[in-house]
Amino acid sequence: MSTRSKRRTVRSARLRRHARVRKLVQGTAARPRLTIFRSNSHIYCQVIDDDAGRTLAAASDMEADLRAASATPSKVGRAEAVGQRVAERAKAAGVQEVVFDRSGYRYHGRVRALADGARSGGLSF
Repeated sequence: MSTRSKRRTVRSARLRRHARVRKLVQGTAARPRLTIFRSNSHIYCQVIDDDAGRTLAAASDMEADLRAASATPSKVGRAEAVGQRVAERAKAAGVQEVVFDRSGYRYHGRVRALADGARSGGLSF
């Protein structure tokens, strides 16, 4: 199996898992959806109200102040900082509880660190 076809298979498997979860996970105004996207080098997250179709808060490790203030250069450390940042912004938007959408990724490593950071920042899910 070539690298290209393997990559396509891994990506399509993640997208199938994501679609299966999205049938059940729905963000509302009372409890929006915290969704993530994880690339090989960066991590992004959003708090989304699916009823209104609005993004209430967002954060990523691409933000200049997060990059500069990064005490740890590891991707897991940056993911935890992103989780804390999105929790601050969500609380400023009036959100206390969210439903976690891991987007088909395993709850492990950076995904888990982001979730722990959001919890330590004050979000409950």
